Amino acid sequence: MASSLLTYETLIHAVAGATGSVIGMTAFYPLDTVRSRQQVEDSNKLQGPAWEILVKIAKEEGFDSLYRGLCPVLQSLSISNFVYFYTFHALKKSSSNSSALSDLLFGIIAGSINVVITSPLWVVNTRMKLAKNDYKSLFSGLMEVFDKEGVKGLWSGTVPSLLLVSNPAIQFMVYESLKRNLMAMKRFNTYSAFLSGAIAKAIATTLTYPIQLIQSRLRAGTSLKPLYKDVKSNPVILFRGLEAKIMQTVLTAALMFLIYEKIVRFVLTIMRVKVSRQ
Repeated sequence: MASSLLTYETLIHAVAGATGSVIGMTAFYPLDTVRSRQQVEDSNKLQGPAWEILVKIAKEEGFDSLYRGLCPVLQSLSISNFVYFYTFHALKKSSSNSSALSDLLFGIIAGSINVVITSPLWVVNTRMKLAKNDYKSLFSGLMEVFDKEGVKGLWSGTVPSLLLVSNPAIQFMVYESLKRNLMAMKRFNTYSAFLSGAIAKAIATTLTYPIQLIQSRLRAGTSLKPLYKDVKSNPVILFRGLEAKIMQTVLTAALMFLIYEKIVRFVLTIMRVKVSRQ
């Protein structure tokens, strides 16, 4: 296990995953803004198709409001995905067993470690995105939350986040399973990686969405009482914002895996060429 933690290959997977996630999120960030606001805010303005809400927000609040909080999200996302990809591939490399079940287990472990380390980052950037607090930076936000709410505030929403490790775990299980089958048929390339990433994320997001909605409200500091009341009369409300979430996460994950596979393949090819020349 120790040897798999300290290898260039594991580091390459982590850097490639972090890079792919940053590019994917930047490309589709406005959809994430819509999803966050639909989950947290109870407003008629946020009802309807995602593209109509995008236009409405841009007209009423300015185009830049669609990208509010992008910088801290990218900072948090890069750290989060680096930790996740590094841990997942270190565990995978240390095991001789390659199966959907082992991928699911490694995903749960990697996700749990990631949540414990990065939860405070997501608390701050969720509040910045929703304009609930005027933090100057991610770091100053962390300090302010700690001063006002203590450790409990920094790790608010951690319980549903730990439940949500099932999301990336399911995503990676499906993706790795599709990848193995496609490689066996010699049909795996960056384009099939894009499609596999989209399918994997769509399945994972749909299965775990109600927990994500609760997580977002806790991170934003929004009371869950109104939600509980509404759910009793209309359980479908637990899937409010799912359309925007599916569009954003599926496209982001698909682009992330495409870029990730390209970077890993490119760097490993260069390393093999250098080794063969020595």
